[in-house]
Amino acid sequence: SAVTQAGLVNNLNDGMIWGLLPILLFSMHFDHENIGLITATYPTVWGIGQLFTGKMSDHLSKKKMIFWGMFLQGMAILFLPFTADFYVLLLISAILGLGTALVYPTFLATIAQTTSPAQRAESIGVFRLWRDLGYAFGAVISGFVADLFGITAAILLIAFITISSSLVVQFRMPKI
Repeated sequence: SAVTQAGLVNNLNDGMIWGLLPILLFSMHFDHENIGLITATYPTVWGIGQLFTGKMSDHLSKKKMIFWGMFLQGMAILFLPFTADFYVLLLISAILGLGTALVYPTFLATIAQTTSPAQRAESIGVFRLWRDLGYAFGAVISGFVADLFGITAAILLIAFITISSSLVVQFRMPKI
């Protein structure tokens, strides 16, 4: 359950990032090229990073990888609305990508390692259902909060949820 909630929250913050980050950057008067560079840095680091973190999850503590990945994501999101410096935002986007790269392959490796072969496919299916629901939850929650209280409030809420998720992993997940 600790891994599943982290998967949901990971995709929850992803749903928020895809919807609100470009709007936040536009409100900071960035042009389309810079908005594209900042928003593309996140999935680029995430995608390339997984080439390494997937293998790392075979050798390092999965619990630590998930905790630090979620914590890095939460901290990166937390700082998004507080700077308008292009290079700082690129760095924040890269940190967000690194955090996601740490957790994404590790989630599935953890589920696979902790379930019996007879239940593995079902367990991964349940995990993926909850993980993927996170996209919709993130888009709806962050959109609703942004409409009521502004983009900064929505981003800060998602940052708080993501950091809280890292703490659930730290205190609830067994050492794996």
